[in-house]
Amino acid sequence: MMTDPIADMLTRIRNAVRVERAFVDIPSSRVKRGIADVLKREGFIWDWAEVEESPVNVLRLELKYGSNGERVIQTIRRMSKPGRRLYAHCKDLKPVLGGLGITIISTSKGVISDREARREKIGGEILCEVA
Repeated sequence: MMTDPIADMLTRIRNAVRVERAFVDIPSSRVKRGIADVLKREGFIWDWAEVEESPVNVLRLELKYGSNGERVIQTIRRMSKPGRRLYAHCKDLKPVLGGLGITIISTSKGVISDREARREKIGGEILCEVA
């Protein structure tokens, strides 16, 4: 049994980027699909797809690298944890690295980035920061 599946997803992405893998496979869930969709919209990954496998469906994220092989995802870290949840109002959401990074937030309208949350004026649980 896994205590924090979102932290597991972020760790798999972090490890795959470090060894410069083309893609990474992650067990699928609705929140993880939302996070993958935000990463794609914000330009941190090329694409993602859901692959059907026997025990559970798998999300396959196609990781993105620069023209010279530099990493697009420099840091990715979990903010809200099962033992300590972090919530923020839209006014409390500050840009990450002066707008170069994003904060991924779980809201009543789904999983969105901090830019979208400020534009729609909604807050929620801060899942992670990506830069």
